Amino acid sequence: MKEKVYCLERMEVKANGDDTQSSVTIERCNKESKPTDDKERANWSNGLEFLMSCISMSVGLGNVWRFPFTAYENGGGAFLIPYIIVLLVIGKPMYYLEMCLGQFTSKGSVKIWSICPAFLGVGYGQAVGTMCIITYYSSLIALTLYYMGISFQSILPWTFCRESWGEGCVDSLPKDQIPNTTRKLQSSSELYFVKEVVKEKNQIDDGLGLPDLNLTICLFVSWFIIFLVIRRGVKSSGKAAYFLAIFPYVVLIALLVRSVTLEGAKDGILFFLKPNWSELLNLKVWKEAVVQCFFSLAVGLGPVIMFSSYNRFDHNIYRDALIVTSLDTITSLIAGITIFGILGNLAHNLGISDIKEVVKGGTGLAFISYPDAIAKFQAVPQVFAVLFFFMLFVLGVGSIVALQSAIVTIICDQFKSIQFWIVALITSICGFLLGLVYITPVSDAFLFY
Repeated sequence: MKEKVYCLERMEVKANGDDTQSSVTIERCNKESKPTDDKERANWSNGLEFLMSCISMSVGLGNVWRFPFTAYENGGGAFLIPYIIVLLVIGKPMYYLEMCLGQFTSKGSVKIWSICPAFLGVGYGQAVGTMCIITYYSSLIALTLYYMGISFQSILPWTFCRESWGEGCVDSLPKDQIPNTTRKLQSSSELYFVKEVVKEKNQIDDGLGLPDLNLTICLFVSWFIIFLVIRRGVKSSGKAAYFLAIFPYVVLIALLVRSVTLEGAKDGILFFLKPNWSELLNLKVWKEAVVQCFFSLAVGLGPVIMFSSYNRFDHNIYRDALIVTSLDTITSLIAGITIFGILGNLAHNLGISDIKEVVKGGTGLAFISYPDAIAKFQAVPQVFAVLFFFMLFVLGVGSIVALQSAIVTIICDQFKSIQFWIVALITSICGFLLGLVYITPVSDAFLFY
């Protein structure tokens, strides 16, 4: 590390001279003063792998289910103003800064603070936060895998009501008449998620309950796939990044086209984009903009530093930071328009004039509203259901691969004698075991619904 700090001092001194001499000194510094313990550190095969990996990391489930509901709760279209301001003033600079730190030091999010040991706690704090996110995020991926599996049935199981659900249930399939009842109506997709998938339990008098067997299997399969992607570090995850980054956009754009053509979609989209200007004076709105920006870009968690640490010293990270942060925002807007187009159609089918009554927060958007829209597809809804939930699965895997790789890199930087795949295997097993807590009936009810 001392040699690299000396390298930085030489660059600063030469920067005061002519530009030609400065550029030559930086190049010589990179080639001759690289620490000996970094010689065997892996690099991306090409710059495109790094860009695709950053896109798959930043564009995840938070863009699909968190941004639309956060925007709706905080002023609708007016929320875009504080969000874009936060993105320009904090998000983009922070993203670029983390890329710079990782690429210059070629270290993970903890080891980079060897330059100033007093800040090692920052790196360890990031690691703890990342591990907490990984445990519950993997359970969300298990849910998407479960839904993808049941989508192969000849009749989608969430499209029709069961007798035990009562007369307040309405089939998600389009119907000419709404049941004549004074009870509050709920779609079959919502009741299926609550009663059949998460098996909602609102009290813990008899404990959390046992993990659901089907979700446990899905969780295991999810972690097995995650391990396969990260087992060889950037050599394997870089190749997978092309698919993890590109495929979700194919399905999302197709779903957007379908969403805007549904009856009642216009009302939902206008409801989402209609600005409530008074909310701009609410500090909570600005706080939520910061939270959404950091959560979506994965800033402050370590994966940005980790990915860029595998770059070559002269890689153009400014261009990549600009592309990733801009694309992340565009994806969030596409997802918002798509989801509220679907909510507008759902309100139309339930005979509800106020769209607020059908808005679901959190994962309810992904596992209630989207399935309800797919149920209304006239031709082979099973095919689109499989593709859609596979898209969610891919989005989740892309994000958790980055988070998990950040933890593995921290350990491997500290214990260089341990092979990368061994650390990846052990941490994946731990992630699976900890994730079991989140697929118990009580955890499902409080975290997912």
